[in-house]
Amino acid sequence: MMIWRVLRAMPLALALVCGLCGPGAAQVAPSNDPSLQAADCVIPAKAGGGFALTCELARDALQAVRPLRPPLNQRYMPGGIGAVAFDRIATGELGGPGTLVAFSSGSLLNLAQGRFGPHPPSVVKWVAVLGTDYGVIAVHKDSPYKRLQDLVAALRQSPSRVVFGAGGSVGSQDWVKAALLVRAAGSEHRAMRFVSFEGGGDALNALQGRHVDVFAGDAAEALKAMESGVSLRILAVLSESRLGGGLQGVPTAREQGVDVVWPTVRGLYISAATPDAVSDAWAKAFRDAMAAPGYPALLNKYGLYPLSMTGAPLHQYVDQRLTEYRELAPELGLRRWKKQ
Repeated sequence: MMIWRVLRAMPLALALVCGLCGPGAAQVAPSNDPSLQAADCVIPAKAGGGFALTCELARDALQAVRPLRPPLNQRYMPGGIGAVAFDRIATGELGGPGTLVAFSSGSLLNLAQGRFGPHPPSVVKWVAVLGTDYGVIAVHKDSPYKRLQDLVAALRQSPSRVVFGAGGSVGSQDWVKAALLVRAAGSEHRAMRFVSFEGGGDALNALQGRHVDVFAGDAAEALKAMESGVSLRILAVLSESRLGGGLQGVPTAREQGVDVVWPTVRGLYISAATPDAVSDAWAKAFRDAMAAPGYPALLNKYGLYPLSMTGAPLHQYVDQRLTEYRELAPELGLRRWKKQ
């Protein structure tokens, strides 16, 4: 089926693009470009999720090689897991040469379904992908589900008895992860119970409070939550092969008999109204940052894995993902939202 071809192709595409990552580069002088000063990184969700990690990584990476004065400011703008921020960029209520917005694969999935309003992707310029994350299936550390097979068995018996919680509503990438897991268990994904939250941070807090049974989110946000004291057990990572870092030793879903893989890119965009010279300056700043010797350590700090893209390769990648996501959605019974 198309959905499996799409999911299997994504890690290969990521690996090919990773060829853009430089082995290292000398540090450059601080930027004296006024367009790269006093800038904001908009986090289009509540605290604690992957968008926040993206902006934090962007801030630290720039400070290491092209210090901004002041450092890149973190600005929250929750609403529709990115929809409000995208709409305000598209309508001109938000923007300017110093306004970057975090995005992920989930943003592209929502955009492909028309869930970001009546705006084409061309209302923004894709500045950089800073790294990649991977989906996880996690439960409370005291959950009766000790292995992924335990959860699959419960879903096979009665999918409606297991409550999933994650950032985003029906059709979001976290919903898709849960739907794929339910389908892999041999059950109807429309029968599952899914509680929507405004970001992964809220979903993880709900799991900590035992208000939901399973978190279908991303590795980086789960690891950050565990560092802050949230009691989690990660049953599986949705990657092609086992990951290192904080996920050392955690099995993949595939090796446990569940053929689901879901990588999540993490990056930034800017308003299409921004002059090319400014957007190019931002892209160069991030290329320099990602080529710096200390960048791998920053990725590890934020639980991400290497993937660097800017410029034309990034725009091509986005176009390809949007096409594939438009094909994926109908297979899960997701209708495309019509423009008003």
